[in-house]
Amino acid sequence: MNILYINHYAGGLKYGMEFRPYYLAREWVKNGHRVRIVAGEYSHLRTENPDVEKDFQIDMVDGIEYQWIKSGQYTGNGVGRLLSMIRFISKLYFNVNRMIDDFNPDVVISSSTYPLDAFPAKKIADSVHAKYVHEIHDMWPITPMELYGMSKWHPFVMIMQMGENFFCRNADKVVSILPCAKEYLVQHGMAGDKFAHVPNGINLADWSSMNDIPEQYKNTIMDAKQEGRFVIGFFGSHTKSYSLDILLQALSKCDQNKLFVAFLGNGNYKEYLIRLAEQLNLDKKCFAFFDAVPKKAVPSFTALLDACYVAAINNKMFKFGIGMNKLFDSMMSGKPLLYAVNAPNNFAKEYNCGVSVEAENVEALVSGISELLQSTPEKLREMGNNGKKAVLEKYNYEALAKMFLDVVR
Repeated sequence: MNILYINHYAGGLKYGMEFRPYYLAREWVKNGHRVRIVAGEYSHLRTENPDVEKDFQIDMVDGIEYQWIKSGQYTGNGVGRLLSMIRFISKLYFNVNRMIDDFNPDVVISSSTYPLDAFPAKKIADSVHAKYVHEIHDMWPITPMELYGMSKWHPFVMIMQMGENFFCRNADKVVSILPCAKEYLVQHGMAGDKFAHVPNGINLADWSSMNDIPEQYKNTIMDAKQEGRFVIGFFGSHTKSYSLDILLQALSKCDQNKLFVAFLGNGNYKEYLIRLAEQLNLDKKCFAFFDAVPKKAVPSFTALLDACYVAAINNKMFKFGIGMNKLFDSMMSGKPLLYAVNAPNNFAKEYNCGVSVEAENVEALVSGISELLQSTPEKLREMGNNGKKAVLEKYNYEALAKMFLDVVR
C-alpha cells in the first residue's frame, strides 16, 4: 500500500517534535508499505529543520520518504505562521500532478494541526481514486478560540471552521487521537460510522537505545536528590496549555527544602516562567530550567525523577479527551504521575498510576504534591509500574500502526 501522509509540522527522531507521523510511518514501512510524509520546510516545533533547496524536494529518512514544501520561516503564532500555512496549502492544492507524478497513493491522510490540509488532500485523493482520511491531533478551531479568546466570527476561526466542516463531510474516515470527539464531529457533518479513535503512544525502540542528557542536567538533579529532595519533572514544549505556572505557584506554597522541580524543554512561555519563578521568590535550589534535548534522551531524564508532571489548563477544549505524547512517555518511565487534567479520560485514575487533582487549582496541586511526598516508596513504585504496564499493553506504536491501517483499509 502507498500512503501519502500530509502533516505541515511533521518531524521525527532526526528533526524532533511531531513524532506521531514518523512513528506510524516507520511501522508501516517495516510491514512493507511505501510511505511519503509531506511537510513544510520549517516548523517552530522542531529542534532541527531540514535543508531544503527546492519545493517538493524528497529526502529519505529511516526508510520514509519526506517531501518538503517551502512554506517559509516565521516567529510565534502571528501573521508569519498564517502565511506559512497559506503557502503550504496553496502549493499542495495547485500542484497535484507533481504530488502524484512518481507516487500513486492508495490512501491520502491529512494530519496537520490545523484542518486546511483537508482541501488539497481530498483533491489529491480524488485524482487517483484513493481513500481520503483526516487525522485529528488538536480540535481546531476550538483550540485557538479557547486559548486566545477568539470569536467564532473572527476571520481566522471562520476559515478553520470551513476546513473542519469540509473533512467532516468529505473524508472516508476520520481518525482522532481524542476519544470523545465523535458527537461534536457528527454535528459538523460527519457520518457516525466514519469515526475511529487511535490514541498516541510510545515507541519501544526509544526506550531500548536511549541517549544521555547533558552531564550538567544530570548533576543538577542528582545534587537535589542527594539533599533528600523529591524530584518532579516536566518535559516538552513550554506553552500556556500545560499549566506550568500553576506548578510554580504550588511550589511556592510547599516546603521548598523537600522539593525540586525540573523543567526540560523550550517554548514561547519559558521566559515568562523564569520571570515568574523570580517574582515568587522561589529558592533557586528547588527548581531548574533545562533546554530541550533529543527525543531519545527523554528516558534518561525521566529515570532521574520521582514523579512526572502531566497537566493542562482547565479548558473546554479538553472535553474531547487528551492524548498528549508526554502522557504516554511519562507512564512508560515507570514513575507516578502528578496529574492535573480536566478531561473525560483520566489516565491516572483509570490505571492507578498517579495522583489526580483538579486542573489549574494551586491548592489542589499542593495537596497532590503532599500526597506524593507522604507515599511510601512501595506505593510510588506500584503506581509507576501500573502506568508502564498499561502503555506496554495498549499504547505502543507497533500496535497503534496496525490499528490505524485496519481502520482505513
